[in-house]
Amino acid sequence: MAAQTLDDLPTPALILDRAILRRNLKRMSERLRNAGVMLRPHLKTAKSIEVGRMAVEGHDGRITVSTLAEARYFADGGFKDILYGVGVVPSKLPAIGELRRRGVNLRVVTDNAAVAKAIADAAKNGDTFSVFIEVDSGGGRAGLPWPELPGLLDIARILHDAPGVELAGVMTHAGHSYHESTPDGIAAVAEQERRAIVGAAEKLRAAGIPCPIVSGGSTPTAMHSRDFTGITEMRPGVYVFNDLDQEYIGSCAPSDLALSVLASVIGHYPHRNQVLVDAGALALSKDISAQEFKPQVGYGTIVDAPAKDMAVIACSQEHGFVGAEEPIPYGNLPIGSRVRILPNHACITAAAYDRYYVVDSELDGGKSVVDVYDRINGW
Repeated sequence: MAAQTLDDLPTPALILDRAILRRNLKRMSERLRNAGVMLRPHLKTAKSIEVGRMAVEGHDGRITVSTLAEARYFADGGFKDILYGVGVVPSKLPAIGELRRRGVNLRVVTDNAAVAKAIADAAKNGDTFSVFIEVDSGGGRAGLPWPELPGLLDIARILHDAPGVELAGVMTHAGHSYHESTPDGIAAVAEQERRAIVGAAEKLRAAGIPCPIVSGGSTPTAMHSRDFTGITEMRPGVYVFNDLDQEYIGSCAPSDLALSVLASVIGHYPHRNQVLVDAGALALSKDISAQEFKPQVGYGTIVDAPAKDMAVIACSQEHGFVGAEEPIPYGNLPIGSRVRILPNHACITAAAYDRYYVVDSELDGGKSVVDVYDRINGW
């Protein structure tokens, strides 16, 4: 049987360029190793054992996930040190305990004293837990607000004093780095991130409470931080694939985007200078993050477009409306022809698919499918 090409695939399909993926992984791996910081990649982007194994190559294997489904999937794949990076609730502690009894060091996160007490109580039944306290370093999503850090010592003492509970350390996610678009701006957020978690760790240690792990996050700060002093690990995620948002932030170059959506042209509409493709909101997502820096990207840009600024400018559920800044040469895009669309946000676009069709631009320009990687979706 002949090897599949992109023309053989059903559309829409999720395409991953292995050559670009490997370059992205190598760049981050070397950057953090040279900085003396451990890499705990956030695999919520890839949700793939194959990508996860490549991401931790040369490191100690620690990873981050965002759902219990991911935790089980990566545990089944042999990963043993897993941070479940979303605030835990007491109802999920039995599932956490079940995985830990399998020999998986599944760690949880909280910023709440009542949850800390629930963890301590659950440990009385024989389960063990490893817990991070989350700090809000400026992103405004979750965590104890820095610099006040209200309740930090109370939460820490509940955890530290509970038999069977390990206070693993402190963590943060500098999500506000996604709104910067210059190296200096991102570096300033990275320094804010560093000061927040290092400050929290120092406060714990001054109170006689150990804080072994000081964990930062975000691809932009991992790429642009100028000082990692006091940080023990970083948890970048989207760097494995990159996307239009990361390109315009300045975390990567246009040639570093490994992920695209393959779509078919299904309609020509010269009266409005548009074509239709069979990749709509469910195939691309309605994330518009990159529009903050370049509105013309719409819901994704067309690879090797035959017209300037060609992008999916509107979406319905299964239709993508493709427009351009100049007249579209319809002869270059006959009905049934294929286009590849670069997503605004790789994590959310990829969540629509159960597999990656893997190509390799260093082998044949990325025309043949060289592998298929599975993904874990849902919760």
